[in-house]
Amino acid sequence: MAQEEQVLVVERKVIEELGMFHGLQFDVAPYLEKLFTPGIMSFMPRSKAEVNPDYKQLIPYVIIGYDGKFLNYVRGKRAGEKRLIGNRSMGIGGHINPVDDHRLFNVEKNYQTDPRAMYLTAAAREVIEEVNIKDRHTDQIVALLNDDTNEVGQVHLGVVHYWKLESEGVTKREQMITQMNFMTPAQLRDVRESLETWSQLCLDGIENFKQEPEAQAQG
Repeated sequence: MAQEEQVLVVERKVIEELGMFHGLQFDVAPYLEKLFTPGIMSFMPRSKAEVNPDYKQLIPYVIIGYDGKFLNYVRGKRAGEKRLIGNRSMGIGGHINPVDDHRLFNVEKNYQTDPRAMYLTAAAREVIEEVNIKDRHTDQIVALLNDDTNEVGQVHLGVVHYWKLESEGVTKREQMITQMNFMTPAQLRDVRESLETWSQLCLDGIENFKQEPEAQAQG
């Protein structure tokens, strides 16, 4: 019997204690400090997490930009989240699992001693599983994203990364990614109604996606 998928979660009350919000929260420092405190994040069977709004599944949601344009795509039939199939998305990423790639991080060591390192490594893995990026880029967490208005959002918390590319060289790896291209914010607003809710919220705040000097360069 296949082992059930385990996903990274945080108790909703942790976010509520810092201040629950709707949409994008750009004051990320106090939230990240709390989230990355050892013992705050944990793993839970996905089947339980999907139906328990007392917990939020942490989802890296990576916005990829180059020269004023932003990557977007349509989620095909192979998308992991069946409720989002057919929607246009600006975000690359997915659930964080504890043991799906031992080569990239050792959960038994890093989960307790350095949750931030574990999370960032897993977030990068999520992106490179879905797309191939030709040149260097910078990576920074620019916002948190919450939307309790629908059943998907009620059990997820987005950690919004902004990857600023040195070139437009991006190709897809995952079959679920279709119709991928770069569009300006104006072009995206023209198709806003086709975007999934999280992408609509990110588009509405896209002008605030400015990287600070400490943004990390990646190969």
